[in-house]
Amino acid sequence: MNRPWDADPSAPLVRRLGKSPSELGNTNDEDGCPDIWQLANGDIAVIGRDLTDAYRSRLPEGARIAADERLVIIPGNTLSAAKSDIPDA
Repeated sequence: MNRPWDADPSAPLVRRLGKSPSELGNTNDEDGCPDIWQLANGDIAVIGRDLTDAYRSRLPEGARIAADERLVIIPGNTLSAAKSDIPDA
């Protein structure tokens, strides 16, 4: 498949965006840690719950999930805490 953009699996995670899951109260440090990380190449990695199957049949117009993609849910406070680390477009 030829795409204008593709993820680089060799790019390391270099910087957390926002606060840690522990700081936000989103984890018990035993199972599951929703998080947002910047990769060395500038891409963003999101750690969250895979709810692809729950949303696939009810996506809004124009939204699609490829076979090799997943719809991931994170707590709103995780994204809000990362706002100051995300540059304007």
